[in-house]
Amino acid sequence: MAEIVLIRHGQTEWSANGRHTSYTDLELTAEGERQAQAVAQRLAGRTFAAVLSSPRKRALRTAELAGLTVTEVTEDLAEWNYGEYEGITTKRIHETRPGWSLWTDGCPGGESPEQMKVRIDRVLAKAKEYDGDVALVAHGHTLRVTGARWVGLPPSAGGLLKLDTGTLSTLGFEHTVDPVISSWNA
Repeated sequence: MAEIVLIRHGQTEWSANGRHTSYTDLELTAEGERQAQAVAQRLAGRTFAAVLSSPRKRALRTAELAGLTVTEVTEDLAEWNYGEYEGITTKRIHETRPGWSLWTDGCPGGESPEQMKVRIDRVLAKAKEYDGDVALVAHGHTLRVTGARWVGLPPSAGGLLKLDTGTLSTLGFEHTVDPVISSWNA
């Protein structure tokens, strides 16, 4: 594997409003479709040994509009399961649970940071099996954990990596052996 390109899906109504969206399967907004088409321009001429995607419509549509052929759909790239916090903003959660952090507390009825770690470590192990660049099309929190895990940090370090909709990030190597974040939120 040469590089892993992380592609966050384009905007949805809920991502635009800051609502936690994991298993709710939303379509892209018109802006989200525009963002995905812009990804196609940034990836022009680039080939991938594999393109792995979340099974959610917003990720699959982003891949399609970006001109990518998905080679594998995997639940391991689905967004963090927010459980009881699905569709709710962090601000609203803090009204009843001050100090709550997804990155350290996880979600009641959803996933813990450790469960995310296990899923993302599987994705990264699979990506390393390919000979060539690999694209991962997924969601904000999932890809933030992916960046953190790539450089050997705990899932909570994903909280330090802002990631907007319709952006690209690149994971690579320095001196061909040391994992690094080559670009982020571009």
